[in-house]
Amino acid sequence: MNALETIQVIGTRTLVLAEEADLSGSSFTDVNLSGSTFKNVNFAGAEFEDVNLSGWSVRNANFSRLEISNADLRGAMIVDSLTQGMTIDGIPVAELMAAYRALTAQND
Repeated sequence: MNALETIQVIGTRTLVLAEEADLSGSSFTDVNLSGSTFKNVNFAGAEFEDVNLSGWSVRNANFSRLEISNADLRGAMIVDSLTQGMTIDGIPVAELMAAYRALTAQND
């Protein structure tokens, strides 16, 4: 099914498990997604603002052009995911990862 569907989840507590989902262009504002699991999900161009992503588990996701601001990312795990164009608090994730790798290489 390739139909575009809008889903509004307002004022509820739901644990999310998403697999093979296309959430590109979605907007998540003032939500608690802590402990949620996402596998093979497309978040391209999505926006997360004022969100709790603590304990978030994501594998093989597309985060290109994803924007995250004012988020709790404690204990979040992102593995094998496309992060090109993704920003956290306006900082490109590719730059953050390059700086980390350079720092850890200096300490080896």
